[in-house]
Formats: sequence, structure tokens, C-alpha cells
Amino acid sequence: MHADRTLQSRAAARAAELPGSEHTHQFAGDWEVWKVGGKVFMLQTSMPGEPVVILKADPSDAETLRASHTSISTGYHMNKKHWITVRPGEDIEQALVDDLVTESYLLVVAGLPRRSRPVDPDTFSFPPSAD
Repeated sequence: MHADRTLQSRAAARAAELPGSEHTHQFAGDWEVWKVGGKVFMLQTSMPGEPVVILKADPSDAETLRASHTSISTGYHMNKKHWITVRPGEDIEQALVDDLVTESYLLVVAGLPRRSRPVDPDTFSFPPSAD
């Protein structure tokens, strides 16, 4: 995915497919925010003209992702251990974006009280989008 809005559009489309996902805007700045159960699982903004997606990630997965993808770095304005920033790049494919958004969502859902969870994060299975 190149330096246009394709990355953000794909991530937003995937987030919209997830049960209980809600899209809001931050009052200040140009941040778009996706939440589940009132907790953030995805942010989007632009960093010096480059659209980025910021997602929660398991710390060991985040380390592996950063090592294997030049377009993935530590979370911009977030905890560097638990969040990643995804930039457009040749090494970022649609299926990877779908997986990263879904994993971020499930990590946040797992932290919600059981009665507030829209899905069971241990058994949730969501096929890739046909887009």
C-alpha cells in the first residue's frame, strides 16, 4: 500500500466490520479514533503528510513486526511496547492490515469485563474481507 490513503481506508473498512466497533474523531487535531467498549483499538492521523494507522499489538508480536517490516515502527504518541505505527509501503499488504486491525481489536476486547465484550476474544473468528 502506497503513500496515499489506501492504508487508512483499508484499516477503517476492517474496523467497521468488527462487532461493537465505533468510530469517533478527536476534538483537537486530525485524529480519527476507533473504539470497542469505550477503549481505543485504532487511531489514524498524518505525520508530515504521510497517513498512518496506530494499533495495539502484543509486545512480542510488535517486536517481530518491526523487525520484519520497514513500514512498521513503534506507536506514535503511544506506549512504545504495546502499540505500533503502520505506514504505507510495499511491505504492507491488505491481508496484513486486516490481521493487524483485528488483532488490535481482540487485544482490547480481551481487556474488557466479560459482560461488556461484544465477542469472545478466545473463539472469535472473522474471515478476511472480500474487498
